[in-house]
Amino acid sequence: MIDIYSRYIVGAQVHAHESAVLAAEMMREIFAIHDVPRVVHADRGTSMTSKTVAALLSDLEVTKSHSRPRVSNDNPYSESWFKTLKFAPVFPERFGSLDDARAFMATFVEGYNHHHRHTGIGLNTPANVHYGHAAAKATQRSGVLAEARQRHPERFATTNDPKILTIPDAAWINQPPADNIELAA
Repeated sequence: MIDIYSRYIVGAQVHAHESAVLAAEMMREIFAIHDVPRVVHADRGTSMTSKTVAALLSDLEVTKSHSRPRVSNDNPYSESWFKTLKFAPVFPERFGSLDDARAFMATFVEGYNHHHRHTGIGLNTPANVHYGHAAAKATQRSGVLAEARQRHPERFATTNDPKILTIPDAAWINQPPADNIELAA
């Protein structure tokens, strides 16, 4: 499960099979740690469209949103993350066991959240954005650039600091019409 604004993986589990009960259990665990979101967007897999998950989200007053059938770009954040996972040089051709897969995912999620930098979030790590450290990091970067320019001006083609990429104001899947955005926030 990914927070689409920060790209932070708030939870990942590996099981031998998929089920509605396991999906609901994972959501309860994640919500207990990261709070209950306003919206959960998911694919149309049987677990995510199950009565068990629907009842949980309804009880928690969470709006559920689903991708259209056979339209992968309706969930671009998950698809992008999945590609990052599958094309990582460390992704194995096969896992030796369920425990191996779980260990791999734990290590991958840790690295992704705390070391992987995204241009879409200003070259910050998902953890820095998720936990509110991105502004301090931008200030720190600016200071490092200014110090480097002062010590080695010959390395810089201009007198202007390079642009520090910014974090978007919002991230949406199925953005509501402009007149409804204020109500959703």
